[in-house]
Amino acid sequence: MPSTKTPTPETRGYSATKPQLLNRLRRIEGQVRGVQGMVEDDRWCPDILQQIAAIQSALNKVALGLADGHVQHCMAESTDPARREEMSAELMQALGRLVR
Repeated sequence: MPSTKTPTPETRGYSATKPQLLNRLRRIEGQVRGVQGMVEDDRWCPDILQQIAAIQSALNKVALGLADGHVQHCMAESTDPARREEMSAELMQALGRLVR
């Protein structure tokens, strides 16, 4: 008889803080909509640029938090050195794309 157990969802480095992460992303989404409104309202360019800088900063904090969670959870808990090396290379590629 086949097992009736449902598979356990895989945990990620951000799983424990997922609600906070989603709230932060929703706030960023709201900020982006706000910038869209500023452009529609023909607001002063420096004000729009200031809001864009705030959005970029918020996104960078999200990215760094995700990277930290990946290192602390996924990489630190891996017992396979080859897999850890692969995850390290993947993380460095992702960070490289982030800082371009």
